[in-house]
Amino acid sequence: MKPWLCDILACPIDKFFPLDLYIFSFETTEDEFKEIIKVYEKRDINRIKDENIIQIQEDKGDLYLKDDIVIERSSIEVYLNSIMSSANEVDRLHDKSSIKLSKQCFRIIRQDITDKLVIFFENRKFEKIENILPELYLINKIKTETEIKTGLLFCEECKRWYPIIETIPQMLPDEYRDEKAEIQFLRTNKDLLDSAFFKQNLKPFNL
Repeated sequence: MKPWLCDILACPIDKFFPLDLYIFSFETTEDEFKEIIKVYEKRDINRIKDENIIQIQEDKGDLYLKDDIVIERSSIEVYLNSIMSSANEVDRLHDKSSIKLSKQCFRIIRQDITDKLVIFFENRKFEKIENILPELYLINKIKTETEIKTGLLFCEECKRWYPIIETIPQMLPDEYRDEKAEIQFLRTNKDLLDSAFFKQNLKPFNL
């Protein structure tokens, strides 16, 4: 599962949005996270442009952008609002994996990138879009190219949880869920969740 899915996934039972995401493990390697951080910190504009993730077009003096998060060509105001919204969704993400650099990437988005995007938007010096290309690059790489192997999606409204197994979120109605297998999933990963999590009225199963 890509972290980007949290931008659009709602609970199938009560339609609550956004869901919390608990990451237990990644398919993405430590070295892959390291390379993303390297490009960001070096502010390697040529490398970023070569990858062509963020596509910028000028039409009659106005800028239009699209990327792997905002997939439709949008005016820069619409684009930046969408990207800032996507960056804010990282607050619902809880990285419990063993990879240190993934946590660093999410911390960069929360503590640095979000503020930079807000300031850039408020100053409205859109012709200097290259100044935030590294920020746009890192958000795109983390949210659309990294892959979560195991984890859990949680609805704060109805207290339902849904396992992520072998990259696939298992978001089935209660009557189709395998109680034995899912209780075992919780037992296997219980050390990655604090005790307060299990004190909730979890549905449809709890330890």
